[in-house]
Amino acid sequence: MNTKPGIFSLCLLFSIASIHIVNAQSPAQSGKIFKAGAATSNITPKIGTSINGSMKDITIRQIHDETHARAIVLDDGQTRLAIVVADLCMVSREVLDDAKLRANKITGIPVENMMMSATHTHSGGTACSVFQSDPDKDYLIFLRERIADAVVRANNNLVPARIGWAVGNEPSQVFNRRWKMKPGKPIINPFGKEDQVKMNPGIANPDLLEPAGPTDPGLPVISIQSLTGRPIALMANYSLHYVGGTGAAEVSADYYGFFAERMKQLMQGDRQYPGFVAMMSNGTSGNINNINFGGTAAPSVPAYTRMQQVANIIAAEAYKTVQNIKYQDWISLSSAQKEINLGVRLPSKDEIVRAKGIIAQAKGPVMNSMEEIYARETVLIADYPKQVSVILQAFRLGELAITSAPCEVFVEIGLKVKAESPFKTTFMVSLANGYNGYLPTPEHHKLGGYETWRARSSYLEVDASTKITNTIFDLLGKLDSTKP
Repeated sequence: MNTKPGIFSLCLLFSIASIHIVNAQSPAQSGKIFKAGAATSNITPKIGTSINGSMKDITIRQIHDETHARAIVLDDGQTRLAIVVADLCMVSREVLDDAKLRANKITGIPVENMMMSATHTHSGGTACSVFQSDPDKDYLIFLRERIADAVVRANNNLVPARIGWAVGNEPSQVFNRRWKMKPGKPIINPFGKEDQVKMNPGIANPDLLEPAGPTDPGLPVISIQSLTGRPIALMANYSLHYVGGTGAAEVSADYYGFFAERMKQLMQGDRQYPGFVAMMSNGTSGNINNINFGGTAAPSVPAYTRMQQVANIIAAEAYKTVQNIKYQDWISLSSAQKEINLGVRLPSKDEIVRAKGIIAQAKGPVMNSMEEIYARETVLIADYPKQVSVILQAFRLGELAITSAPCEVFVEIGLKVKAESPFKTTFMVSLANGYNGYLPTPEHHKLGGYETWRARSSYLEVDASTKITNTIFDLLGKLDSTKP
């Protein structure tokens, strides 16, 4: 595809339910040059603005570590792809659409060739309204510019390069957080109904029965270096929700940022210019966290200690995985994108009446109990449209495929995509190109639990995961047909 900006390429972003394919190129020939560039862009919010990731809003009082948008641009000589991972809990599609358009105007990279995602740190600046947190308008303007800047800077840093990938395995840091409990003690949700599973049920809880799902210990790693062996960038993907354990009201990139810094130390990329860029994208971690509820309680540790430990462990596995990578001087690139409409689980009239009654009795304006918080969400979600459109993407990097969805994707979905993909190596990036809440499977919707509770953090139709997965396989099939 021609990478010069134009009306056609800009309109593609908004074309509903149509598939866009960037055709693969022929195998490497004499004179073909593969290029790559990487860069970071500081997106740290101001003190005094909002952190989201909690049921109540938090006002920033301190910056523990800076947050960033990290970008990689790849160029096979005719097609360019941009991948951005931002240290945010989630970010709205509107912000990312604007960032893509700005980056497109400057670089010429088609908007459908940009995959932009959030890490899901729960201690970053608020980039869309969730629960009782709302974004600062000036911060959203700042984000649009700075996320685009990451792409522009990475594009400016393009140099001849080689690329390779491999998959590590780190099972010690992932645990399913949804548990089935022993019979006899009902699990009542904020809507007054009974669930069959409980999220974060407590470590060594005597009523624990078994986890309600699996985990994914896989650690795909993409490594990019110059033709002389200088490290340019590394992208990893891990299905761990976040770690947490920050100081009160402090901004932090969580283990994602700590991982990036540790990889710089291991790869010695911080001695190079332009600087080596490492990034950790969020895999399919909607029902996965770092707590072993079936084990024993770990001793308390100072703030940031646990996320540093997790980052060090994962970085060690990533570094070991890099040692087994076989680099290629040239690969072909292609991308596929489809926008689909999905239904919204709107509340009934009776549910709205119940919610308004709960709010009326609350001391407010801040909602405190879970019943009050979800009553507020019920009233807010009642104004949603019956359907929303979501962007689904797949990138092909030679024989590797990267897929994405704008949701907190359950691990079962990622495992299915990996197992049934036509590509030997495939992984999925969550929270990409917008935010549309949790994505449980229909089976998990039947079990209930926090991730299924209707709110702005979980509102897509019960069959949304089936439709999304089917579309992703369609996109993978399209990309498979473009392989040289």
